[in-house]
Amino acid sequence: MNVVVLGSGSRGNAVAITSDDVTVLVDAGFSPRALRKRAAAAGVDLSRLAGVVLTHEHGDHARGAVALATSAGCELYASGGTLSRLGSAGRAIGQLETVAVGPFWVSACRTRHDAAEPIAVCVTGPEGEKLGIAYDLGEAGVAVRYLLRAADCLVVEANYDDVLLRTGPYPASVRERIAGSHGHLSNRAAAELLAELWHPGLRTVVLAHVSEQCNRPDLAHAQVRGTLEPLGYDGDLLVAPQDGALGPIVVLRSVVAAPA
Repeated sequence: MNVVVLGSGSRGNAVAITSDDVTVLVDAGFSPRALRKRAAAAGVDLSRLAGVVLTHEHGDHARGAVALATSAGCELYASGGTLSRLGSAGRAIGQLETVAVGPFWVSACRTRHDAAEPIAVCVTGPEGEKLGIAYDLGEAGVAVRYLLRAADCLVVEANYDDVLLRTGPYPASVRERIAGSHGHLSNRAAAELLAELWHPGLRTVVLAHVSEQCNRPDLAHAQVRGTLEPLGYDGDLLVAPQDGALGPIVVLRSVVAAPA
């Protein structure tokens, strides 16, 4: 399957996953018009959209979701809490439940964030290739680690640098919210999570939701690379931009044994 991050950051997030000319979106944090424009520029065809999967209801993840799903005639998938907060119909995904969406299997688990019922997502392709997506979470609990195990590609939040957050422009209350257990992952926390998830079959890591105020792509990249390389990671380490697309990333099923 091919993965394109259509944009990631505080102003919008969307990940397009395509196989057999069918696409699933994980999050739709831009207007439908902007999503279609970004998708077209990245060579992603949204005319065969099988579903829109939401991690939570915040605008930078759900802004265009309902309108896009309606216009495409496809289902909206999210937790019951997210659907309720949006006031929208859709297919609720329960804790560690797996549902079929087009040619994909989508699994989810609860995360810790200041939203109604946020989730992390795992998408498994037709050949068993596995993509994990986890952002907007203050801590990565046991369920998140279980969901993301043995992934071939991971999209993980590296939202802020500890020093830049402390010295940045935000008031104390906002800094505490970002760094709290229901806020976001720092570069250091992302590196620690990825170190736990590392296995010889992991080939691509994408750092997402990088703050424009309290982080820099080079800092996030250096922190994670410095943690993963000593473990033996020699795959791609990419940073998703806010204002453009990243990809396509070809995700293949690993031929290397991964942890069960």
